Amino acid sequence: MRNKRFVASLLAASTLLAVPGSLFAGEPDKTAQIIDEGLARSEAQILAHELLDQIGPRLTNSTNMRKAEAWAVEKMQKLGLKNVHKEGFDFGRGWDLISSDVRMTSPRPIELTAIPVAWTPPTNGPVEAEIIVAPISKKEHFDAYRGQLNGKIVLLTIPGMGDEPTTPAFKRLDQSDISKNDEIDLPSFDPGAIERWRKRSEFAQELDDFLASEGAVAWVKKARRDGKLLHGEGSGYEVGKTPKLPGIEMAAEDYRRLARLAKTGPAPKLTINSNVRFVDGDTQGYNIIGEIPGSDPKAGYVMAGAHFDSWLAGDGAVDNGAGSITILEAARILQETGVKPKRTIKFVLWSGEEQGLHGSLGYVRRHLVAREGEEALTPGNVYREWRYLFPVTAKPGYSEMKAYFNMDNGSGKLRGIYAEGNVGAERLLRSWLAPFGDLGASSVVAGETGGTDHVFFNAIGLPAFQFIQDPLDYGARLHHTNIDTFDHLRPDDLRQAATVMAGVLMAAANDKEELPRKPLPEPQSASDPFKYDYPETD
Repeated sequence: MRNKRFVASLLAASTLLAVPGSLFAGEPDKTAQIIDEGLARSEAQILAHELLDQIGPRLTNSTNMRKAEAWAVEKMQKLGLKNVHKEGFDFGRGWDLISSDVRMTSPRPIELTAIPVAWTPPTNGPVEAEIIVAPISKKEHFDAYRGQLNGKIVLLTIPGMGDEPTTPAFKRLDQSDISKNDEIDLPSFDPGAIERWRKRSEFAQELDDFLASEGAVAWVKKARRDGKLLHGEGSGYEVGKTPKLPGIEMAAEDYRRLARLAKTGPAPKLTINSNVRFVDGDTQGYNIIGEIPGSDPKAGYVMAGAHFDSWLAGDGAVDNGAGSITILEAARILQETGVKPKRTIKFVLWSGEEQGLHGSLGYVRRHLVAREGEEALTPGNVYREWRYLFPVTAKPGYSEMKAYFNMDNGSGKLRGIYAEGNVGAERLLRSWLAPFGDLGASSVVAGETGGTDHVFFNAIGLPAFQFIQDPLDYGARLHHTNIDTFDHLRPDDLRQAATVMAGVLMAAANDKEELPRKPLPEPQSASDPFKYDYPETD
């Protein structure tokens, strides 16, 4: 009875809070139906089980990702979405982790917690070697270890000390937390940043070349979190830039034990068996797109998206299976309620986000704008350098996109929207969220958030937004780790998120008004015209 009264109160509130005067004529307000469908008949957990338990991690262009792409296409088609298709973009090699085993064999046998680093080559069977701790973080460190690495497994990270957490891992936002983001950060531009990034990005290949030339058999880095958490992130996906040596990430606790033993001697021996393979049949990554067609072909479209790819230590549940499931469930809710939007509503699952927002940037480049000189960019440098190419020219499709909404901060409930500095958009965003205040989603803050697929839409002036979410334990222990599995999803939060997503999309698709845009970008002045950089050294 208590739950029924709660849902009934929400339905009544949605009827009072909706703004039917803002809708296009001919489309009745369906907010109450959306809330009822999303909360009472959610299919989010079934979708999550199929995607996470049955398919699992989705490294871009891996065998698992191809399975997930086919699954998503089938789901969109079964929902009755139209124009369901895969849309390609340049990426690179796929990579599969089949199995791995890392053990210390002396001074005593221990099975170690470790994972191959993505896009490093296999060991081609077990290799056994003595370790050497050789912390190397820049080229200037190479000379200290010349002649010492032949036949060794090289530990590259400073061991450091244990880092036990002193604050709770799990957190929900209160209003003061949300209000801290209600301000606009001043833009900052450092002309020297691009060249410094190029130098850093070249170092990984230079290090691999050095280790191989010195005769090392493999390298190991320490996991960046304690608690036996692993990540396995790597960057060697570009064709022609595959590392020469197998790479391993090891749990921080195991890594430090090895370093202590090596310090006092004799140096431990390890056996590594990294059974991985490259997938080279198709170097294109693919976004999955479906839509609910609008009744007015001249009215443009609104879009919601989440990245579909993940890292591979866990199953990619909160990052970002949660967002992907929310997008599909929002589409289902709208289909079940029979929404007939004025504007087309597009639903997109992006790929290649974890390696640099490749999928969403590919969409921007294909449909929305062009930048002078972009043809020369490779997949490895497009993320950092594309935004600094000028002039920017709008394509015919630029005016058609009216709004983009993104979800990518775990499975916490939606609490509101970052306006991304688009202060003129705040009034409409608040009106679209108003019916969902009793579900906890009511805040619009002026600030911005980065690192995910709304970034390049926002960077070219389009109204593109990330939702504010309860962080839960996303950043504390789940993000990219081996425990990012189904069990760490919050099903009730996913029900809320899909319901809010569906309602906001309906409002954005049917509102008589359009969100204002920011201008197309132009070159920025240096924020500090008097800054000196240290000279780069070879």
